[in-house]
Amino acid sequence: MSLPAHLRYSEEHEWIEDRDELVRIGITQHAADALGDIVYVQLPEVGDKIETGQACGELESTKSVSDLFAPVTGEVVALNESVVDDPALLNAEPFGNGWLLEVRPTSTGSLLTAEQYAELIAE
Repeated sequence: MSLPAHLRYSEEHEWIEDRDELVRIGITQHAADALGDIVYVQLPEVGDKIETGQACGELESTKSVSDLFAPVTGEVVALNESVVDDPALLNAEPFGNGWLLEVRPTSTGSLLTAEQYAELIAE
């Protein structure tokens, strides 16, 4: 599995992409593979405040339901409606069209580089 080097990663298997004053958030390929076929996505609403380390949504697969944890604190400014309509995008393109939300961050949690995240999931 290749990990995009320009992204940062959380220990809860989310990725973060800096986009000027915003960050884009999604789940990693590792998380998508562990979940199996994702069939339902619940995300916060635009305008909601999320807090680092707190659950801010749910991902339901044919195997289980998993919380989506916020890797940053801030205000949700955009949702990827395509993923809500077609959750399979998370399995097909977790680092591309399968992004979940965009946030205007006020702070970030402890984030890993691609190399550090690769070491974490190799354990």
